[in-house]
Amino acid sequence: MMPNIDPRTLKNMMAKMGIKSSEVEAEKVVISCADRDIIITEPQITMIEAQGTTSFQIAGTITEQEKQVSIETSEDDVKMVMESTGAGEEEAKAALEKSGGDIAKAILELKHD
Repeated sequence: MMPNIDPRTLKNMMAKMGIKSSEVEAEKVVISCADRDIIITEPQITMIEAQGTTSFQIAGTITEQEKQVSIETSEDDVKMVMESTGAGEEEAKAALEKSGGDIAKAILELKHD
């Protein structure tokens, strides 16, 4: 904020420039990324509307949580990996999970072990 300016005066100046701000009540904010979630608890959220756009300013306690990715493996994929490598069913499933469902990577992984 600007030093030595009364909050009421600042709000009036912003209103004259067409900038509106308001507080948003929330319990938590979750930002979902491809590999993790960013969780903000006890958030203090300010919504700012200016020049046709809306933005949010968020402050609070931040934690990160990795996403658990589960890969669906078909029986055919498991059988193909088993036949190509001689591995057991559990080994084949584990290799497919580790490779993100990529059959070729799973086979190569098991052949190198």
